[in-house]
Amino acid sequence: MSAGRFQLDGMVAVITGSSRGIGRAIAETMADLGAKVVISSRNAEPCREVADKITGSGGTAIAQPCNISRKQDVEELISVTTRELGTPDILVCNAAVNPYFGPLEGIEDEAFDKIMSSNIKSNLWLCNRVAPGMKEKGGGAIVIISSIAGLRGTEVLGAYGISKAADFSLARNLAVEHGPDNIRVNCIAPGLVKTDFARKLWEDEKSLARRTQTTPLRRIGMPEEIGPIAAFLASPASSFITGQVIVADGGVTIA
Repeated sequence: MSAGRFQLDGMVAVITGSSRGIGRAIAETMADLGAKVVISSRNAEPCREVADKITGSGGTAIAQPCNISRKQDVEELISVTTRELGTPDILVCNAAVNPYFGPLEGIEDEAFDKIMSSNIKSNLWLCNRVAPGMKEKGGGAIVIISSIAGLRGTEVLGAYGISKAADFSLARNLAVEHGPDNIRVNCIAPGLVKTDFARKLWEDEKSLARRTQTTPLRRIGMPEEIGPIAAFLASPASSFITGQVIVADGGVTIA
């Protein structure tokens, strides 16, 4: 197989939640592989900083703020992308929320609804918005960043885990619907990765030591270890993969 099948030359990639953490790592990896990337998160300035870094390194990037919980913002994100860079070839649904940390018996309806809306419905909005353009271009790739919280029970991330399990089902159903149009839809389920989003799970050294003691690789992940997986799933190298969940967790779910 030619190494060129891993390249993303000229492809337009929209990555939500890409001003930091896993989303930023994905955007930078895809830009390094030749994609024209759209950096998006709620706040404009962090998006511009990442886009400027990519363009300063010779890549192509634009910044477009988007609150994924607002459908109008989602529409604007794709409209601006199409106008500035062209119809998206790649969509990475990475942005997510988790306003509640604790047992399900204590969660308020407002927090539960926010998690389900932002982590599931917003992904559906994004996928439905890009699918027609991908169909016209002859295909495309959608990658949903889920979590092993969707595979395992937890005492403190139950609602988040439910939303991430739903993302698996969303990817499978969209893969079936859009497969005939050569649009592939897959999920990545990271384990604990050292990001600000997951800080509560790794900042305490004692609890982290207990966690990594039963992880085969004896450590947690880094954002730059997820970026190449997303790039692979978006590339021609994965052209026969759709509807799948790729787990990247250092082996914790099999230990």
